[in-house]
Amino acid sequence: MSLLNLQRALSGVLAFTYRNYVLTKNEFYSIFEMLFWPTISLISVGLLGEFLYLEKDAVAFIIIGVITLSVIQIAQIDVTYVMLLDMWSMSLKYIIVTPAPFYRMVTGAWLFGSLRGVIALLLLILLSSWLFEFNVSLPLAAMAIFVAGILLSAMLIGIFNCILILIFGRRAEIFAWTLTAIVMLFCGIYYPVTILPEPFRTLGLLIPITHYLEYFRSFYGFQTVFPDPLLIATAETIIYLVFLLFVAEISMLRARKTGLVLKLSG
Repeated sequence: MSLLNLQRALSGVLAFTYRNYVLTKNEFYSIFEMLFWPTISLISVGLLGEFLYLEKDAVAFIIIGVITLSVIQIAQIDVTYVMLLDMWSMSLKYIIVTPAPFYRMVTGAWLFGSLRGVIALLLLILLSSWLFEFNVSLPLAAMAIFVAGILLSAMLIGIFNCILILIFGRRAEIFAWTLTAIVMLFCGIYYPVTILPEPFRTLGLLIPITHYLEYFRSFYGFQTVFPDPLLIATAETIIYLVFLLFVAEISMLRARKTGLVLKLSG
């Protein structure tokens, strides 16, 4: 790729980053979901652990899950907004006919979502240290790898939501808020996946978030299912990302041909 093409691609990506910023900067709910709900989740679960007299290791296990879930939910919703906001404003046809490839749309939105996710992450780490004496003991490089992994996992969920919207239209918008919760059941947010019965245990092991969580928790002495959970998580993330981007491009072509774009824009 030439330098000029690279600059054009980067400009296209940043244009969608700025688009998400403009569309949400004056929305009170976007600030609310970034700061309020994660804080409520952390405090409520942390207090439950205190009430049940859980050991510090058990509390740490749960708090890691709460933080991860909150960051993923915040970051993925911005990727989903690529389709969702235009569907709500009856202008989806304008985003569909744009010459920008789908990967630029979601990458730009993901960058903005990642920024919001990191802000929420820092807030939750400070609160968990102050309220529940939970301290992040990962080396800086390991922490950066973990954060990048869960943010990429959020991108996968967001792309999947976009595909559902392109296929099913308004009937799929509910997944913007529920898909993360569904994934939560299988990836070991609040409990290890090893306690799940089959086939749900195997399903959980096919989700990258499971292995990113195990990688994080391994620094606190928790056992992992595989010797190298980070390698498994990275491989799954790359495979799913390539596959979902391919399916998304096909779904956009199908939406144009079937007239779904016009139905969602009028």
